Amino acid sequence: MSQPHVPERSVAPDDLVPQVKNVVLVMSGKGGVGKSTVATNLALALSRKGLRVGLLDADIYGPSIPTMLGIAGQPLSDGKQIQPLERFGVKLMSIGFLLEDPKAAVVWRGPMLHGALLQFLKDVAWGELDFLLLDLPPGTGDVALTLSQKIRASGAVVVTTPQEVALQDVYKSVSMCQKVGIPMLGVVENQSYYVCDGCSKRHELYGAGGGQRIADYAGAPLLGQIPLHPSVREWGDAGTPVVQAAPGSETAKAFVEVADRLLERLDAREDPGVLTIDRSGGQNRRLPITR
Repeated sequence: MSQPHVPERSVAPDDLVPQVKNVVLVMSGKGGVGKSTVATNLALALSRKGLRVGLLDADIYGPSIPTMLGIAGQPLSDGKQIQPLERFGVKLMSIGFLLEDPKAAVVWRGPMLHGALLQFLKDVAWGELDFLLLDLPPGTGDVALTLSQKIRASGAVVVTTPQEVALQDVYKSVSMCQKVGIPMLGVVENQSYYVCDGCSKRHELYGAGGGQRIADYAGAPLLGQIPLHPSVREWGDAGTPVVQAAPGSETAKAFVEVADRLLERLDAREDPGVLTIDRSGGQNRRLPITR
């Protein structure tokens, strides 16, 4: 299998991860839609194509990557940089690796969260990567805004489920990306449908068309529809995501299709150019990022 062509983002002189060709934010305005599931399986789908991939768990308050990838342990440091852990060929970093008690709450205010996130970018030895995926927390708050100001992302993959109660929050996530200059790469509709074992019929338990409506609003493609299947939960809880555990399954193939369409989208889209960042500390009464 030949390695796919990998487009490269424009890197500013002060970029925190200059050796990373693409930084992709996996995000949603809504919690519980499966961002971590999409991020881990997308990372593995890209890695299985022979690409160099890293995955950063940017959800400081609710890290999921250690559980979903079945990995624990303290990252080592050489005094200058932290060495990321690795699983299935993917480089990993999460606040969960640094907690003595995995059930302990991280009770931090915004500035501490901001500092930890920047350290996970600039002080981790990511090395040369084709992709660094960031699994973001829900909402449109500190983490997303910090990243929009401090790093030139290739763009965002927005995750939703089909029902209206999820869409209303996901629209806000798309709106935030548009306001702060994060390109929209596409939309993934998770828990899109369920195929009954007995009747082999496709059941759209949470409605239909929600992902496409978000994609239309964002002016970006619908990258894929991920079926609702018990194996996704079972393998995720067991620490081996479905793309790695059952690569021939329908669900794994759906994630691989998302990876394929993401690569096509990056290859085809027009580079919007380097962003200009307002570092006045809020003295200029305008959005912090302009073109």
